[in-house]
Amino acid sequence: MAKRDYYDVLGVDKGSSADQIKSAYRKLAVKYHPDKNKGDKAAEEKFKEASEAYHVLSNTERKQNYDNFGHAAFDNGGASRGGFGNFDFSSHFSDIFEDFFSDGFGGGRRSRRSNNRGSDLRYDLSITLEEAYTGKKQDIKFSTSEKCETCKGSGSKPGHNVGSCSMCGGHGQVRSNQGFFTVQQTCPQCSGSGEEITNPCSSCSGQGKKQTSKRLSVTIPKGVDDGTRIRLTGKGEAGSRGGSNGDLYLFINVYSHELFKRSDENLFFECPISIADAALGTSIEIPTIDGGKAKIKIPAGTQSGKQFRLKAKGMPYMRGSGNGDLYIQVSTEVPVSLNREQKELLEKFRKIENEKSNPSIKKFFQKAKSFWKS
Repeated sequence: MAKRDYYDVLGVDKGSSADQIKSAYRKLAVKYHPDKNKGDKAAEEKFKEASEAYHVLSNTERKQNYDNFGHAAFDNGGASRGGFGNFDFSSHFSDIFEDFFSDGFGGGRRSRRSNNRGSDLRYDLSITLEEAYTGKKQDIKFSTSEKCETCKGSGSKPGHNVGSCSMCGGHGQVRSNQGFFTVQQTCPQCSGSGEEITNPCSSCSGQGKKQTSKRLSVTIPKGVDDGTRIRLTGKGEAGSRGGSNGDLYLFINVYSHELFKRSDENLFFECPISIADAALGTSIEIPTIDGGKAKIKIPAGTQSGKQFRLKAKGMPYMRGSGNGDLYIQVSTEVPVSLNREQKELLEKFRKIENEKSNPSIKKFFQKAKSFWKS
């Protein structure tokens, strides 16, 4: 019977990437694995056919030879072209399955306790900008699972020891011989732990953990920003049957501030001043994030939009020492309603300005006139 095209076997085309070829083979290997199809000769043949196709197409040189010569590349004498020749099926398929075991197929290389690790938890915590500046300690309350006190997390009734799994003999893995190769996979009975609980704890039903409400005091470091994630190792859910705890992740939300806007460690805010103060100059007191005040001098002739910087008056660096800066941008406020005296003074000011002929204004209108003429 003629061999099927290897690409057809895996359901991919010649332009498929290595990852696509691997993924296609993985699905077929799981579907037709002999352990899942005991006594099914057709499934066993499909499994072998897919494994042979993957062996060729997963290797750049072998794939190139196959693309050039087809199955003839691996017939007797084809070894000189880099094909199968008389290769050792056992060692090659062992390499294939070791690759899958290493990244999770069957879990053959994972720790016995890895499947019993507790789940990670997320807690969203909102704080003010002032609290982000100073840092804070806060108690949080959340639902989680903790180690069962009755069985001390073993899952076995007090006075009874945990036994070895009857299927894998405590190894956590089982092997099955499939003709020319041996397949090793996680024991389906103990999920790789190698243990079997014959007398489960009545308090936790053999899980080694119980659901509870937990209160925890957490420290928020100074300088945290909106979206900061803090990992608390081992503060997540308890593992089952002696497995390690998961982690707790705090996701920080920093409320918007009515005065300050933040960009990394720098703070910004806009300070309105009058026309007179902008023209004549003045000194003003402005607030700082630490609750204090700072005095800045506004020089005469300050234009609207001018920024002033106060060094080290911003937010603390979360990693490292020192603080960012505080930037104050002044905006000149034009009065909306004027009394008679203000109008008279401004009229007088405008008359003087026109007589003085402000250079920048004069230059602008000269350019405008030239533009209109052209």
